[in-house]
Amino acid sequence: MNILLTGANGYIGKRLIPVLIEQGHTVYCCLRDISRFDKSIYPENRIKLVEIDFLENNPPDILPKEIDVAYFLIHAMSSSVSNFESKETVAAENFVSLLNMTHCKHTIYLSGISNSEELSEHLRSRRNVENVLSSATSALTTLRAGIIIGSGSASFEIIRDITEKLPLMITPRWLKSRCQPIAVRNVIEYLTKIPLDERFYGKSFDIGSDDVLTYKEMLLQYADVRGLRRKILALPIMTPRLSSYWLYFITSTSYPLAVNLVNSMKIDVVCGERKIKDLIDLELISYKDAVALAFKKIEQDNVLSSWKDSINSDTKYSHIDKVLKVPEFGTFKDFRRKEVKDITQTMNKLWSIGGDTGWYYADWLWSVRGFLDKVWGGVGLRRGRTNRHEINAGDALDFWRVIVANKERKRLLLYAEMKLPGEAWLEFELIKKDDKTYLQQTATFRPNGLLGRLYWYAVLPFHHFVFDGMASNIAK
Repeated sequence: MNILLTGANGYIGKRLIPVLIEQGHTVYCCLRDISRFDKSIYPENRIKLVEIDFLENNPPDILPKEIDVAYFLIHAMSSSVSNFESKETVAAENFVSLLNMTHCKHTIYLSGISNSEELSEHLRSRRNVENVLSSATSALTTLRAGIIIGSGSASFEIIRDITEKLPLMITPRWLKSRCQPIAVRNVIEYLTKIPLDERFYGKSFDIGSDDVLTYKEMLLQYADVRGLRRKILALPIMTPRLSSYWLYFITSTSYPLAVNLVNSMKIDVVCGERKIKDLIDLELISYKDAVALAFKKIEQDNVLSSWKDSINSDTKYSHIDKVLKVPEFGTFKDFRRKEVKDITQTMNKLWSIGGDTGWYYADWLWSVRGFLDKVWGGVGLRRGRTNRHEINAGDALDFWRVIVANKERKRLLLYAEMKLPGEAWLEFELIKKDDKTYLQQTATFRPNGLLGRLYWYAVLPFHHFVFDGMASNIAK
């Protein structure tokens, strides 16, 4: 069948695609920026790309007519604190109006469990989107999940950050709230077993594992799987605002995502019914087993997707073409050229840069810059990277975003997502000159007014030895 997939570059979307293709379907991937999608890793006749932004006005015939099933996986929780609900509503309304122009028979929406009397803004938004989607001419099935556990999921990475870094955890009181987590593998199984099954038309289902745990129990069980000894002290004085700041500084999450997660964690997120178990025979994975499976993928350097790699509408750019060309005029540049003795080794270093590997020189200064970025509300260094030795356009890389990662041309271009009074690019390229190979490293900064110029001159002494040391160690 022909399947339309929104959020194709998102955490769930990237994991759905190979399963749908393996089942023999043709997948139409909806993307804001098709240059971020590596089509070559899939069979050519099974993958089609549709460049579309559901927050914008689009031509009425932009979606292919021959759609049988559509997945709605668009969420805006990590983009802002206050207006993500209106964005999700606009995206859903635009989706419905365009989908009604196709032959789609079945729409599938992955939502959140919302059985408490008092709902957070995040969960209210999910319910509202569900109402909007139900107005489409196609039948709607909603799967409501709580915390999704898998390598690269936002919830898993937050639990991992907290437990791995803090032997003694001083935590907010919402750790006593209950939730019913589910392994990402089970989520994918549910999503791929219901298309065009009329038993699911017009219905919603709560999905979760058999484990109902408090957040405190989840942290301690994670520690048990990892062989760590951890103590937790919950403080009643932690307000939602303090809790959000605490989560933001301790973990790799963004501040908007931290705020929205904290607001959701204050209420129980537990399945109200599990009728779907009678319709789909599934071996549900326990929370502990889901954590163990996630680490198996991490250790194999086989993380298929990460929440950090998604680009939302509030990012400094939403389309790679906007920052693909490094400006020449009105900029400051730091230029280094070092002779390369071993091309393969240098390329391996470039493709492993950042994250746990570090930046090959004065990593403590990079850490200080990351901390300062966090203080000013930026992303900091804690995002790391999804895979240790693989890198693709669109990936998050500490406080950079990968714009170009071309091994054939031996070129890596990064764009800064840190808080800056201007814009910054960092480019690495291997070039031939006089029968020798050189690493050409260029840092470019386009200042924003006087403050931007003052910033450049203030950090210039650090650039001199940090960039020179980095280039030397990558090339040698």
